[in-house]
Amino acid sequence: MKKFDLQGTGVALVTPFHKQGNIDFTSLGKLIEHTIQGGVDYLVCLGTTSEYPTLSQQEQLAVIDFTIEQVEGRVPIVLGMGCNDTRSLVEKIRHTDFSSIAAILSVAPYYNKPNQKGLYAHFKAVAEASDVPVILYNVPGRCGVNMAAETTLQLARDFSNIIGIKEASGNMAQCMEILMNKPQGFALVSGEDALVLPLIALGGQGVISVTANAYPDLMSELVNHSLKTNMKKAKAVHEKLLPFSNAIFDEGNPVGIKSALETMGICSSYVRQPLAKASKQLQTKLQTIISNIQENK
Repeated sequence: MKKFDLQGTGVALVTPFHKQGNIDFTSLGKLIEHTIQGGVDYLVCLGTTSEYPTLSQQEQLAVIDFTIEQVEGRVPIVLGMGCNDTRSLVEKIRHTDFSSIAAILSVAPYYNKPNQKGLYAHFKAVAEASDVPVILYNVPGRCGVNMAAETTLQLARDFSNIIGIKEASGNMAQCMEILMNKPQGFALVSGEDALVLPLIALGGQGVISVTANAYPDLMSELVNHSLKTNMKKAKAVHEKLLPFSNAIFDEGNPVGIKSALETMGICSSYVRQPLAKASKQLQTKLQTIISNIQENK
């Protein structure tokens, strides 16, 4: 079993598109370079931010292959692998080549709304099928169901290859329960960019970030200061990034971050349906925030 250190800053990469709707691999390469040069510790390929449900299987494989080739082993790659059909997800895991993949990030089953017993059974099957470490992903706002702290902790105790959780519930009490009772070696990372500082202060290990697509340097700086308990410096970076981290979610993800990346000249803001491009109001808001960050960098 490979080892993977979840500590630090991970970036949930967007998938850039051309106006015609096909994948813009040139811009994807530019984004990967931007994030690596900005100091992120690992990349998350085909996470929620990638719009992977709108990508065909052939496109998903092309994105994975391109990312592996572009990264050239400079940072670890975490692969998003989630589905609301446990059986098909297990089959997919068993037939995936993980030779260049450090770990998988597996989101809670969406739409079905399983109970806690169902969530446990789902991730038990994932853990037993995977030859690489598994990171759980709890995001009730997207999945329609919250994985309780008790379920997370039981999975962490029962399966040594479940190494951590991306917590995006926004429930600080739940996060604290996990942090207080987790087994040694199990990591909690923030799935909410706005909560990175308080979660690390409570014992979290880092973040899997959307903001880091645009500001990998500042997000890495925030995480590193927080991990070193240099809270004065961490707070200064947190306050600089907070308006941006909030605004990019005003009209859904990755609508906001893609609009920001277009303003910054990294990739276009095109998204695939059913998503729609950012409103003029949000574009203007983000442009103002980006200008303010640039002036104070």
